[in-house]
Order: sequence, then C-alpha cells, then structure tokens
Amino acid sequence: LTLDPDPRRDALRLLASREHSRHELGLKLRARGYDAGQVEAVLDDLGRSDLLSDARMAEAYVAERVRKGFGPVRVRHELRRRGVSDALIDSHLERGADEWLERLMVVHDKKFGAGRATEAKELARRGRFLEQRGFPLDLIARFLRGDDEF
Repeated sequence: LTLDPDPRRDALRLLASREHSRHELGLKLRARGYDAGQVEAVLDDLGRSDLLSDARMAEAYVAERVRKGFGPVRVRHELRRRGVSDALIDSHLERGADEWLERLMVVHDKKFGAGRATEAKELARRGRFLEQRGFPLDLIARFLRGDDEF
C-alpha cells in the first residue's frame, strides 16, 4: 500500500521536531520533490494557522544560540541564511553592548578560565576564538583591553 505524498504532513512532521523559517521549510519540501505551487500553498496555510512563524522561529533560535555562547554577528548570519528578515533579526538580537559583553565574558571564561592574557600571541588567539563565536570586534577589543568594568 502506497500513500499519496502529502506536503502538509511532511511540513508538520518537520515542524514537530523544531521551529523552521518559511524559507527553510520551503527548501526542505521542494527538496522532497513537491512542486513550488504545492509548497507555497502549504506554507501559506501553515502561516495562516500560526503553525509556521518566522518570528517564533527567530525567537527560539536566538535564545538557543545565545545560551550556547554565540554572539550577535554569527547568529545574524545564521538567521539570514535561513531566510529571516533583517527587521525580525534586529528585534530578537536587540540587547545592549553591556549585555553582549557579559555573554562574551562568560564564553571567554568557560574556554580560557577567569585569568586575562597579557601576551600578544595569546590575546590574538583568544580574540580569534571570540570572533569565530560571533562577537563584534569592538566588544572583543574592549574586553581584551580590560575595559569591561560595569
């Protein structure tokens, strides 16, 4: 017995595992062989039913990535790749520089311990690590210089 392919069922199965952006869910459904018209109709229906929400996806994604120690530059890039609008990204990454600096400090101390580096080579290594995690260069420089008093 073969069941007819159902893009809505596949979409719901994907959404049950985690939130998806409209863009990434559309890509996944088209990769499974559904035609673009079918996919758009399912995405529109899921959006109207509030089962698919870029805002909810962005909120959950930002919370998870920040909890895992990633900075705003990297999270912004990842959300853009998933098709989330800049306005939506901005609203979820909106935090003050001091809050991002606190996150940066936590990530740094978890990796390197609470001590501060003084040698240029070690400062560069730590700076590269923090940059790779997605923190802005100005915050990294502020932190590594020791300008992180609150």
